[in-house]
Amino acid sequence: MEGYITIKQAASYEYEEKKSVFIADAAPVSCEADALRFIEGIKKKYPDARHHVYAYVLRENSIMRFSDDREPQGTAGMPVLDVIRKNGCTDTVIVVTRYFGGTLLGTGGLVRAYTAAALGALSSAEIITYDIYTTLEIKVSYSDYQRLGAPLTELGFRTLDTLYSDLVAVSGSVKSALLSELEKRVVELTSGRAEITVIGEKFEY
Repeated sequence: MEGYITIKQAASYEYEEKKSVFIADAAPVSCEADALRFIEGIKKKYPDARHHVYAYVLRENSIMRFSDDREPQGTAGMPVLDVIRKNGCTDTVIVVTRYFGGTLLGTGGLVRAYTAAALGALSSAEIITYDIYTTLEIKVSYSDYQRLGAPLTELGFRTLDTLYSDLVAVSGSVKSALLSELEKRVVELTSGRAEITVIGEKFEY
């Protein structure tokens, strides 16, 4: 597994150029079927619009797709795809719906408008980075537990739960890249008395 960049939530952004209105909708997706469903949903939401330009990038099979939807070739879908790619995003779809305002924008104007709309939607959707985190449980004595607070915080350990019985059992997660350092610090601070159990890995942002 590798970390990746995507967007946190669905979001919309509206951009106007010479009375043409560009409504950009962005959403996080996990597969091509999700992306296609989102695109169809936007088309149904704005059935009277002239163009529904879209682009999406997926981790699944490294898929990248785009459509100019009858706009001049290279003026719409590719600029939207470029916005996704240049921001390093994946598992992301953007649909830009255009209502024609009566004035031709020209090749450069279309590229600028579709780019601006897509950027606005991507920003509103909030770009986030998913890293690989290891979930684990640390069991220590009460006295050793007092020593671990600051070091765990320094390493970005995310506490999920703490159970108090004859020992203190702390469950949580840490970036997988920092797991060996965390284990080393815990062993040193408790003189090897701590019991560390690795549970698994997952993506977190």
